[in-house]
Amino acid sequence: MTMAALKAAHNLPDDAVMLVPMLATGDKIQDRPLSDIGGKALWTKELERALIDDQIDIAVHSMKDVETWRADIFVISAMLPRADVHDRLIGATSLGDLKQGARVGTSSPRRAAQLQRVRPDLQIVPLRGNVATRLAHIDANDADATLLAAAGLDRLGMADVGAELSLDAFLPAASQGAVGIDRLASRADLIPLLEAINDADTFVAVNAERAFLAAVGGNCHSPVAALARVERGQVRLRAEIFTADGSELQSGECLYAIGGDGPAQLAQELLGKASAELRGIFAS
Repeated sequence: MTMAALKAAHNLPDDAVMLVPMLATGDKIQDRPLSDIGGKALWTKELERALIDDQIDIAVHSMKDVETWRADIFVISAMLPRADVHDRLIGATSLGDLKQGARVGTSSPRRAAQLQRVRPDLQIVPLRGNVATRLAHIDANDADATLLAAAGLDRLGMADVGAELSLDAFLPAASQGAVGIDRLASRADLIPLLEAINDADTFVAVNAERAFLAAVGGNCHSPVAALARVERGQVRLRAEIFTADGSELQSGECLYAIGGDGPAQLAQELLGKASAELRGIFAS
């Protein structure tokens, strides 16, 4: 997608952009939750090392997998237009159709908390891997159902797979559905190349969500959701923080001017309303 966007924006010949496929550690280790084996860096460290070693000029990330706090030698310079931000339920037509005590596979603290808030009877079982792997686990009856990002399914030509879940009950992870293009800060020569493919609204919205994560202290262990949209020159940001079992939810929304401190204020508001247990899940 990024290669096609670059060639179209700059009228480049087919051989002007070369793909360098890479396998991340997060893809190699699939039998444990991400939070137990090193967090989001497992999806980005190989690509970051390739940037440093000048093996690649730019790296393409799923923004949901990019750490909130990064070394300042790296810069996300552009984002492609955002895809569908919804989650989809695989294995049933609705959560209500799942049997009592059904096993739902996910290794996402956010999804686990949201599921148990809606259906406390559900059993959450660890489930990781790419889309095909997770679908195979459902087919093998390792779990009765799972949740997958609509964006990933759509990009694989599987737009008809799964039942869309409401954003009211299943606000997405920060940055869900967004693809970001990374470069070394020292490579200012790449700025004009990447600016041409940047979707400004996606860039603003995703950075707002990431700013909220930073302000609230969210990491890969944290049940947290955030979604921002640009509305007539302003940013509307919704966010939620949960206890691990979903028994406590604090949510809020703010509307602020682009570049304002809305994310930090919203984080302070939610933490201020939270119990000591919920506050303890997030960094001080």
